[in-house]
Amino acid sequence: MMEAASFDTEESFDVDDASCLSQQNPGNNSPAKRQNKEIKETKITINCVTFPLPSVMPDQPEQQLLKPNEWSYCDYFWTDKKDPQGTPSVGGFEVLLQKQLKGKQMQKEMAEFVRERIKIEDEYSKNLSKLSQSPLAAQEEGTLGEAWAQLKRSCHDEAEVHLKFSNKLQCEVEKPLLTFRDNFKKELKKYDHHIIDLRKQLASRYAGVEKARKALADRQKDLEVKTQQLDIKHMNKHEEDIKKARRKSTQAGDDLMHNVDLYNRAQSKWFEEMVTTSLELERLEVERVEMIRQDLRQYTTLCVCVCVCWQMVEPVDQLLQSVDPAKDRELWVQEHKTGELRPVDMDI
Repeated sequence: MMEAASFDTEESFDVDDASCLSQQNPGNNSPAKRQNKEIKETKITINCVTFPLPSVMPDQPEQQLLKPNEWSYCDYFWTDKKDPQGTPSVGGFEVLLQKQLKGKQMQKEMAEFVRERIKIEDEYSKNLSKLSQSPLAAQEEGTLGEAWAQLKRSCHDEAEVHLKFSNKLQCEVEKPLLTFRDNFKKELKKYDHHIIDLRKQLASRYAGVEKARKALADRQKDLEVKTQQLDIKHMNKHEEDIKKARRKSTQAGDDLMHNVDLYNRAQSKWFEEMVTTSLELERLEVERVEMIRQDLRQYTTLCVCVCVCWQMVEPVDQLLQSVDPAKDRELWVQEHKTGELRPVDMDI
């Protein structure tokens, strides 16, 4: 888990003391309210996540990348991916998850490719063995007959080589691919459910804030109406109504602050887990690429062992040596990143 200081988020929200509601007419455009309005305008909420608006905060330092110069997943997938109409459609984490699910599918298809090669080698071995036992030209005599018999024996030996090659492909290439894929699948499932649950909790907390905000507005409006209805004839009764309305307004303010606090905690937890999980997905992707590279190099080595011409597999081997997970990640992030502006606390 990364240290909280490294997240570079803003300080906790500032609110006026709820008791101030009892000291001023809610209908007045007080300096405190104007200040709160200005604070709110520096942030925008997208799908229940609060982001800063740097364009209206020229005096504020820009958010720094958590892992500068590394093109890390943890820096570029905070906002949602937009559809062609510009509407947020898929969460940034979902983009990362889809990348990993695609990688899992690629592992499966590579294993299927190797499995097909194994079948071909098995069939080829069986056919060569069968051919080596053919009675064709078995009556040839003399030195030519001996050469012919040796040719059939070499055919049998080649069948044995291909059978061994098939077995090695299964044990040293296909099986590791499938085993890694199964473990990879379990890891992805764990992270998927965890982040989704945190995002649902964040949405629930946001709904609580909006409900409390509406309740406060209703209470303030009720207080304003009762204050405006004050007349001398019914002074005592109206004063009691105003006190009651003021208490409810103050309580609604407290409830709003409480709900905002719960929201900020939920967003902070989601933020921390997003950083941790995205780094884990990054690690898994590096492991996947490195593992497949080693497996495919073993494949080319085994091919040479069954007398496949080195010139045929050398280009593959050279490309495998130049595989670079960091470079692949950089190119992918540049193409698919959803946004590097990170969430901040909600203010009221």
